[in-house]
Amino acid sequence: MGSKAPARSDPGSPLDQPLQWLKGVGPKLAEKLARLGLHRVGDLLFHLPLRYQDRTRVAPLGALRPGMEVTVVGEVAFAEVVMRRRRMLVCQLKDGSGKLELRFFHFSEAQRRLWRPGAKLRCFGEVRSTGVGNQMIHPEVEVVGKTEPALVEETLTPVYPATEGVHQLTLRRLSDQALAHLDQVEDWLGERYLSEPLADLSLADALRYLHRPPPDADQTLLLSGEHPARQRLAFEELLAHQLALRKLRLASARLRATPLTGRGGLEARFLAALPFALTAAQQRVADEIAADLQNAAPMMRLVQGDVGSGKTVVAALACLRAAGSGWQSAIMAPTEILAEQHYQTLSHWFEPLGLRVAWVSGRLGAAQRRETLAAIAGGEARIVVGTHALFQDDVRFSALALVVIDEQHRFGVHQRMALRDKGRDGEIHPHQLIMTATPIPRTLAQTAYADLDLSVIDELPPGRQPVKTVVLAEARRAEVVERVAAACREGRQCYWVCTLIEESEALEAQAAEDTAAALAEALPDLAIGLAHGRMKGEERDRAMQAFKAGDLDLLVATTVIEVGVDVPNASLMVIENAERLGLSQLHQLRGRVGRGDIASTCVLMYSPPLSEQGRRRLAAMRETRDGFRIAQIDMEIRGPGELLGTRQTGLISFRVADIVRDKALIGDVSRVAARIVGEQPGLADRLIRRWQGDKARYRLV
Repeated sequence: MGSKAPARSDPGSPLDQPLQWLKGVGPKLAEKLARLGLHRVGDLLFHLPLRYQDRTRVAPLGALRPGMEVTVVGEVAFAEVVMRRRRMLVCQLKDGSGKLELRFFHFSEAQRRLWRPGAKLRCFGEVRSTGVGNQMIHPEVEVVGKTEPALVEETLTPVYPATEGVHQLTLRRLSDQALAHLDQVEDWLGERYLSEPLADLSLADALRYLHRPPPDADQTLLLSGEHPARQRLAFEELLAHQLALRKLRLASARLRATPLTGRGGLEARFLAALPFALTAAQQRVADEIAADLQNAAPMMRLVQGDVGSGKTVVAALACLRAAGSGWQSAIMAPTEILAEQHYQTLSHWFEPLGLRVAWVSGRLGAAQRRETLAAIAGGEARIVVGTHALFQDDVRFSALALVVIDEQHRFGVHQRMALRDKGRDGEIHPHQLIMTATPIPRTLAQTAYADLDLSVIDELPPGRQPVKTVVLAEARRAEVVERVAAACREGRQCYWVCTLIEESEALEAQAAEDTAAALAEALPDLAIGLAHGRMKGEERDRAMQAFKAGDLDLLVATTVIEVGVDVPNASLMVIENAERLGLSQLHQLRGRVGRGDIASTCVLMYSPPLSEQGRRRLAAMRETRDGFRIAQIDMEIRGPGELLGTRQTGLISFRVADIVRDKALIGDVSRVAARIVGEQPGLADRLIRRWQGDKARYRLV
């Protein structure tokens, strides 16, 4: 992120000025501040403290206890440079009630002269115990006159989120300058749009309170986010986000799309040939999609479905409606193996209906790729499946009317828009169907995807065997290995998933290789394969395809198998260090077994001692198989950013708001957003600009 400030809508407003407008901010500091998302003076007002220090009172030296973070005032008893493991300046303070040792590893000769015996110092720092007394290491120090009163701060002192090269003193000094312009902060909501207690607090007053709280402020309430001042800001930020997505939705509604009516009876022939009947949930969602596709405005619909709920059939019906209307569909998946799986499934379903399915893959040879691209450009291929390779310039469609994105959370908003633009024909835009197997609590989905209609497949197909979940300590590993051997002897297949707490693909790959070698030694009669992120894509896909074909008994893998492997014969999954994964990821992994009519088991192995979070995760996995309930618990434990994958979704990283903590506000936020759009569209623009700057977070055209 560069240091260039976004364009200003009102050059006369101090809050819209770039940070270099402030005293003490040059190009280098501005570049560092940009790493914190700070570009304009107004951004400093929404950069809230992480915590607070109480420097409003002086503590007697005799009353200090280890762990206290306090201001003290005392007279220097002695100050000397000592040589131990390293050179340091050691001072001793006294105030009549006790003594305190100060240690400095970095000091100047000028400081040494100032801190001479008899000097009066005011210090702030953390008290530590030496075993024989208390000390502070590198406290903040100020020399005060012997007759001066022990002046202290009038408010709590903020500690801000920082970055390398930006000191807290710098952030406080800059926030002081920004707070001096609070009179420029207009309160646009007030009693017209806010209810009590938020209506009683202006935005400027809330900001002042959060940056410089009074000494008696309830810090626990402040930092929990439940204080009215913080709720006032959270409400407005959620409102700005909601307004931005509503604007996107309104802009989408003004676009034109081709109505898809599905002539030719393809859907009826397809359903008649299926070896199973649609569930009521599948039929309901398919009907919602069909109704959207008949419109002249592009469909923008998100379909949520738990693992194994049958989203692919619903997407297939949408593609048939496009094909029956003489148009093409594109299906984008996040991995090669999932794209190939879709290709094989759709080919099996569609070719008997006379429809050609094309697969755009990096594994295609040059001649095959040329032939495939020609079929897409000429319109012979009615359904096109691929990964992000579909974005490439040489992939040209003849008449793209429907875009299906599988596992939306793995793609960014802009990738979704880029594929949509492939189908633009003058002013005509393709319909969009977004699918995810990561259940998202409705509150979060309505906030994160307010530009999309929401459909939920909340029913599993009949005949699916429930997966039994067992939680075992690492000490019982030998029992687990024997369970794997027994399952494979019965003709079943097993997964063994390796995870590490470090986010290092190299370390995870090493762990998987070591585990595969150990299991091969313990189970020499089994065919064991390996799949991890450090392998070449072709090599990894070969292993996963061999497992799918039944050539391997056991697949040792990292979490690369979370999405995209459908092996009905796999009846056992072992997940090592399960306590280190998020609940939604554990649920996704568990969904790789129980995909046929075989009773299946998922073994969650953990390394004690378990943290409270780890205990909650494993208990939830054992107690429920409901993906939406699991997603709710996961969001409560980890927060919405991790659950959704903030960077991947394009969801705003909220500065103040938290969707879980502030979910009680969302109903009022939606109602106020609807009123503002109808009553004051100009206010919507101002609120969006205040919280998001002039950058286009959501670009539709």
